[in-house]
Amino acid sequence: MIIQTELFWGLIILTIIIHFIDTLSYSVRLNSVKSGNFALSLSLFNMIALTSRTANTFQGPLIGKLIDSSINMSYDPITYIRQVVFASTIGTAVGILFIPTFLRIFSKAVSKLEVSGSVPGLVVQSLSMGNIKGIAKNVMRPKRGMLRGLRFKNIPKRILLLNALITGVYTIGVLAAYYSAIYVPENRLAASASSGMINGIASILLTLFIDPRAALITDEAYRGKREYGDVKALVIMLIGTKLIGTLLGQLLLVPGAKLIAFFYG
Repeated sequence: MIIQTELFWGLIILTIIIHFIDTLSYSVRLNSVKSGNFALSLSLFNMIALTSRTANTFQGPLIGKLIDSSINMSYDPITYIRQVVFASTIGTAVGILFIPTFLRIFSKAVSKLEVSGSVPGLVVQSLSMGNIKGIAKNVMRPKRGMLRGLRFKNIPKRILLLNALITGVYTIGVLAAYYSAIYVPENRLAASASSGMINGIASILLTLFIDPRAALITDEAYRGKREYGDVKALVIMLIGTKLIGTLLGQLLLVPGAKLIAFFYG
């Protein structure tokens, strides 16, 4: 392998972790509606999301090192970059399979947080051997019955298409920016620095077009104006389109990198 093995696998594992946690975050809506503990659910979720964002900060330097090594060796690392994008698909798929288990554990964690009143205290308590064994006992397998009777037609299709597209951009934002340095090695720093701007735009689009509509459906279900099944259908369709978005990222990767390189060429 031309690229350092440790560097490459570190990047793969980080990407899987980031998208695994990001996928699980979609299901927090289900717990907040079912338990009614919106504030507590949000507090615990923020800790989980922080883990994902922290992992994301380590991803950039690893990609940068991979691209620098490739430029020095006059080598096109597109195969490795595509494998990293595929790792995001793996992380999302594993996250989807783990959602039933996560919801059961998350529900119990929210109840314990209500008693302890401290996220750090909850973390310390969770690290005890007894609680670790308890987590293993709460593992649930996804079943087809979980999808039965859901009214998918009540979910706006526009936000699902947007979610797939925006997820595709978010998936390859950092990778495309760093990979664009292959086309403009003389301006590699400027090109790679655009990664924050791309992910920032994707985050803004999610905030403007996806989150408000999803929050409205969740809020209506909590107030009894919608069935709980509508929130469940929403979550399933959002994580489904997120998975599609990671696959779409494969198609957007090279065109995105060339577009970035065009502005710095």
